[in-house]
Amino acid sequence: MARANVITAYRWCGVILAATILTHGCASRPSDDDPEAIAAYDELNDRLEPTNRVIFDVNDSIDESVVEPAARGYRTVVPDLGRQGIGNFLQNLRSPVNLANDILQGKGERAHDTLIRFLVNSTFGVGGLIDVASAEGMEGHDEDFGQTLAVWGVGEGPYFVIPLLGPSNARDATGLVVDTFFDPLTFVAPFVVSLSRRVVDGVDQREEVLEALEEIKGTSIDYYATIRSLYRQRRENEIRDGEPPPFPDISFDDEFEEEFVDELEKDVAPEEVDDIDVEESGDKDSVSSLD
Repeated sequence: MARANVITAYRWCGVILAATILTHGCASRPSDDDPEAIAAYDELNDRLEPTNRVIFDVNDSIDESVVEPAARGYRTVVPDLGRQGIGNFLQNLRSPVNLANDILQGKGERAHDTLIRFLVNSTFGVGGLIDVASAEGMEGHDEDFGQTLAVWGVGEGPYFVIPLLGPSNARDATGLVVDTFFDPLTFVAPFVVSLSRRVVDGVDQREEVLEALEEIKGTSIDYYATIRSLYRQRRENEIRDGEPPPFPDISFDDEFEEEFVDELEKDVAPEEVDDIDVEESGDKDSVSSLD
């Protein structure tokens, strides 16, 4: 029953998204005569920008009127220690999803850490309310099927904004659906319990970024574009497990190096070349005399 309700909810999100796309259309691709504009368009990866902006504005309105006030009320009513316990408990519930994706990504050490953390926190941590494992040096991490697909080499696909859920892309949206089947509570918990968990999780996460989002919104020229950029950067960082990106290959091929040397020689005056030859000859004579 819970599984059917979850699938129905995702289908409704898909229907709303599809209807909005049909209504508002997509961003126009620049003319082929402007390669720089095409490169910028491809880099943004936001072919549905007009539609995305509409959904983003609706989500932002809901956030301002419902989610943000709920997060502030949550902060006011629940003390710091209580919020920390709730966050720990929700993170512990995600352990099966993290473990499944650790295994699928071939990360044996991280899978081991996830399993041990779950066992320790579920027992000695009073069902996960206390993060005993972190106190013992076993820090937690988050994995999802979107990251797994990225590790497997699947591209992110077009960027889009999901109603109520926020920024995503084709790869991460697929991962979001698959992760529900990695979560045992999908099959055993009533729909009301699963929905309540998602709501509390959302409010808890929103409370953690109250000041950060307020500052971003107040200082951004284009709030939508800023959130889009931050989302993509965060996902890239999560896919790399926090490791820095690899350095780009800046080595020159032989053909380019020859052309560079030729151009350099053209720029040097003939008398300067003669002076260099004379200095080199003088240096050689000096070395010979020393011998």
